[in-house]
Amino acid sequence: MRKQFDLIVWDWDGTLADSTGMITNSILKAAEQVGLPVLTPQAASNIIGLGLRESIEALYGEIPVEQAQALATQYTANYYAGEREIPLFEGVADTMATLNKRGFKLAVATGKGRRGLNLALEHSGLGKYFHSTRTVDECFSKPHPQMLDELMEYLVVLPERTLMIGDTSYDLHMAQNAGVSAVGVTFGAQQAEQWQHLNPIQQFDDFTSLSQWLLEHA
Repeated sequence: MRKQFDLIVWDWDGTLADSTGMITNSILKAAEQVGLPVLTPQAASNIIGLGLRESIEALYGEIPVEQAQALATQYTANYYAGEREIPLFEGVADTMATLNKRGFKLAVATGKGRRGLNLALEHSGLGKYFHSTRTVDECFSKPHPQMLDELMEYLVVLPERTLMIGDTSYDLHMAQNAGVSAVGVTFGAQQAEQWQHLNPIQQFDDFTSLSQWLLEHA
């Protein structure tokens, strides 16, 4: 069967890595540690996918710079204390290996910083499968299309041959802004009703179903 896509771009947190709980708890704990108003778990998880600066602004609006810096520092310390223990979703490693073997170009576009993504790629062993990656340290935060635009340019792939896979409205909105197709997943940070209006071509409730569809139809 002829491939629909040449490039598959993955979000990281909540799409490949089962990290939503860790990120949410790190944000909640950091807010408490620096004396900011208590957040609900739902509010904290809804900003997953944005860069850290954009996340703080979305949660608290314009707060003093010192408070924002303190929150960012404490969140980072909380997150990295447990980062090595974050698992991949079941089947991720085998799927990446198979897609790579079949000739797909694979990439990551993430709201993580470069240090965080590099550590995650090293700890997970997935780094060898990705042809390029972009983080919020090099590009504008999602949903700006810069990450996808740069990946397509670097890997010489047209928008119509590119697929973005993510778990949040930020991922799917970025795909829409870049003119590429998108798949949404519900096993990460957001429920389907938060991004269905962005018209993903498919949506999946578990990684196994996503993997099967990719191997049969991508």
